[in-house]
Amino acid sequence: MFPVDTHTHTVASTHAYSTVHDYLAVAKQRGIQLFALTDHGPAMADAPHFWHFVNLRVLPRVVDGVAILRGIEANISNERGDIDYFGDYLAELDLVQAGFHEPVFPPTDVANHTEALLACIQSGKVDIITHPGNPRYPIEQDIIVKTAAKYNVALEINNSSFVSSRKGSEPTCLSIAKLAVKYDAQLVMGSDSHIAFTLGQFDQALSIIDEAGYTHERLLNYAPKTLLSFLKGRGHRTVDDLLDYFNSNS
Repeated sequence: MFPVDTHTHTVASTHAYSTVHDYLAVAKQRGIQLFALTDHGPAMADAPHFWHFVNLRVLPRVVDGVAILRGIEANISNERGDIDYFGDYLAELDLVQAGFHEPVFPPTDVANHTEALLACIQSGKVDIITHPGNPRYPIEQDIIVKTAAKYNVALEINNSSFVSSRKGSEPTCLSIAKLAVKYDAQLVMGSDSHIAFTLGQFDQALSIIDEAGYTHERLLNYAPKTLLSFLKGRGHRTVDDLLDYFNSNS
């Protein structure tokens, strides 16, 4: 059981079906100690308004022993690697993820996808690239993984991709995971939950991790302090209080 999940969506993204309270209940039941709320960025048709992310500050940090990260799954918007959340507001979030989504960035070709993803990684704005193994967005994997390692940006192995969302992702995800071993790049597993029942479910993603030979201890999901230390190292001072909480309760 991994006690950290970095990728969830609530009813604020209306193609998802659970509330924050639903996630808290499932987290408590399953021993999840830390999870991130990462609704889709505002460029998505049914995403929450920009203000939703600004107002995440009202969320409690810890509820009944379960800690909450205030995050976003932003949309990569163009070949310049721009995302749909910006300015000083980024500094108020604990976690910034970004990925390709067809309604915002329709698939084109390997060169275009690679250019956009490289620019996004190099921008310094994004901590995790979500579902980079999506077969609809082929990329030059070697240069992407090598650059992610250089800039300390994590690459996600997305469990939902193998279950319902992006069928056919296995070969690319396995290749990315093997390259992560080669270049010592940071990986994280994300449930990409759109309903609370799947919170913390990583079975298919973990099989990819194990086949690639990537050590569990290296995963950001390994422990709350593993993820929080990674985020602090990327400049997120907002996680200091959560690090203090887990240090005092370890």
